[in-house]
Amino acid sequence: MARHAGVSIMTVSRAMRGVEGVSAKKRAEILRLAKRLNYQPSSVAGSLAAANSTLIGVSVPTLFEAVFAEIFDGMRATFANAGLQTVMDTTEYDKTHEQSWVDRMISWRPAGIILSGAEHSAHTRSRIRAAGIPALEIWDFTEDPIDLCVGVDHHAAGLEMGEHLVKLGYRRPAYVGVEQDRDARAENRLEGLRSAFESFGLSNDHDIRAGKQASFEAGFNGVRTMLSTAAPRPDVIYFLNDHMAFGGLMACERAGLKVPRDIGIVGFNGLNINKVLDKSITTSLTHRSLMGETGAKMLVAKILGAKTERTVALPVDLQNGETTRRQ
Repeated sequence: MARHAGVSIMTVSRAMRGVEGVSAKKRAEILRLAKRLNYQPSSVAGSLAAANSTLIGVSVPTLFEAVFAEIFDGMRATFANAGLQTVMDTTEYDKTHEQSWVDRMISWRPAGIILSGAEHSAHTRSRIRAAGIPALEIWDFTEDPIDLCVGVDHHAAGLEMGEHLVKLGYRRPAYVGVEQDRDARAENRLEGLRSAFESFGLSNDHDIRAGKQASFEAGFNGVRTMLSTAAPRPDVIYFLNDHMAFGGLMACERAGLKVPRDIGIVGFNGLNINKVLDKSITTSLTHRSLMGETGAKMLVAKILGAKTERTVALPVDLQNGETTRRQ
C-alpha cells in the first residue's frame, strides 16, 4: 500500500487512523487508493513489517489498581498526537511473565516498551538494551534505568509518613498489605516507615497480609484479623493504599473504635475516594496522570531521536487527613 501511494508506512498508518501528520489532500488520496486496492491494515502485520513501528508495548502488574489506569490515561494524548498506538498486558507482579512478554514484544519490533516498576530480571534488562528499543520504566524511581525512568521514591515516601506519625505521637504502628514479595514498591514504603520508627527506638510488631488484591475487602479483613490477634492494640495502621485504608476504617468503626481517637488510619496514593469520604484519609498523594504524561513525552522524544531527560523523580505530597491526630 505504501509503495503504491509513494509514501512511507508511517504516513499510510496515520492517514488510515486519521491522526495528525498527514495533509487533508494526501489523506484523501491514500484513502481513495486503499478503497480501490481493497486494503485493510493489520496492526500486527504492520508492526512486524516496519522497522519504525507505531506500536508501544505497555506492561502493568494488574488492571485491578486504579493507579495504573490513571498513569496510562496521562499517556494517551501524547501517544495519539505522535501517531502511536498501544498494546497492553498484565504481569500479576510475576517477573517470569514479564520476561516472556518482553521477548514477545521485541519480536514485534515495537517503537517503544513501557515497564511498571524498576525491578526486572537480568534477562529482561539485557534483552531490551540489546534490542536498542526505547524503553520507559514508570511508577518506581531508579537512577539506573534500562533506558528512561519516571516515578517516585517509595522508600522515601514511607520514611516521610513514618516521621510524620512519630511527631503526631504514635508509638505502636502496624501494617496491612498484600502477600509479601508481590508488590516491591509497597514493601519499599513499609521499609521506609519502619526505618522512621526504629530511628526513634520504636518498632512495627504487627504485619498483616490480606491476600493478593489491595482491595476494600482486604483492608477490612486485615484489620479484623489484627484486632483479634494483636496485643497491645496498635495505635496507627499503615495500609498499602487508600482503598485498603477505607476498608480498614470500616472495620475499626464496626468494632466500636473511634478514628482517630482510638486508632489512626493511613493510606497511600491520594486516590479519588478521598474526595467523597465524610472523613478524609491521611495519605501520600502521587501525581499519576502527570507521571504518565511526563513519561510518554520522554519516550516519544527518544523514539524521534530528540534529546530528553533520562530520569525524573516526581514529588509525593503528604496529606494529613481526618483519620490521624492533629499535630
